[in-house]
Amino acid sequence: MTTPHPLPCPSTSGSSAGKPRPIARQALLALVFVVAVCPAWAGSPFATGATAFQVNMLTILTPVAVIAVMGSGALAWFGRISWIWFIGAIVGTVLVFGAPQIVAWIRGMFGV
Repeated sequence: MTTPHPLPCPSTSGSSAGKPRPIARQALLALVFVVAVCPAWAGSPFATGATAFQVNMLTILTPVAVIAVMGSGALAWFGRISWIWFIGAIVGTVLVFGAPQIVAWIRGMFGV
């Protein structure tokens, strides 16, 4: 005795009644994407919040970065860490604090 399959099997009759056409599906998908992007053209609240978050984080990280550079410099000077770690701390600090300028430079290169 066999048990019936819990899900109905798809029809094999070849009829396309009730199935959306690929062109209509693509047009609907394109419309959804255009409508989803429209708020970004007007100015995004996400961008405003991200900018505010970035300003707050840089304000908090400024004294932390100063202490980290001083501490890693002293540790490298006394031979407790490798100079590569000290250089990495300096490069990381430059990347964190220079991120807006780096992003603006890259966007300018590609005309975005």
